[in-house]
Amino acid sequence: MKRAKSVDQWRISDELWEKLQPLLPDHPNTHRFGGGRPRKPDRVCADAIFFRLRTGCQWKALDATGMCPGSTAHARFQEWVAAGVFLKLWTAGLLEYDQLKGIDWSWLSMDGCMTKAPLGGKKDGPEPHGSWQIGGQAESAGRGRRGADWGGGGRGQPERLQDGPRNHRAHRH
Repeated sequence: MKRAKSVDQWRISDELWEKLQPLLPDHPNTHRFGGGRPRKPDRVCADAIFFRLRTGCQWKALDATGMCPGSTAHARFQEWVAAGVFLKLWTAGLLEYDQLKGIDWSWLSMDGCMTKAPLGGKKDGPEPHGSWQIGGQAESAGRGRRGADWGGGGRGQPERLQDGPRNHRAHRH
């Protein structure tokens, strides 16, 4: 019984539910025979969604709470986001706060900048790491700018000084 009591403390208030319920979209039964598995009540899903939003737990962790399966809560959350439920709830809450306390709409601030910095200079891309690197392209493994024909094998090794064939397997003693 202790488990149920700890879950009850996370349930949304009746006052919040009264504001949320009219914003929820209608869900007609689309089963071809009018039956199918009964849909979880919206109130139960709302409790699970707000529990997840408050605690930051994963959706699948809701299974252990006994409120609602995580997949059901997530599906309902996606449905309500698409219907604009949370935006409408936020707007209603903002307007109610404005009526109760008042919001000074004449003083607003916005963070961000969409202009070029005045002394920023030209920035087309990342700086090359060496004079051999062209336009931010990294060299492929084992290939320098000299190519595979260069005597050194392509890994910064000096050219071998020998008189015989370069392939050591072809050279027989």
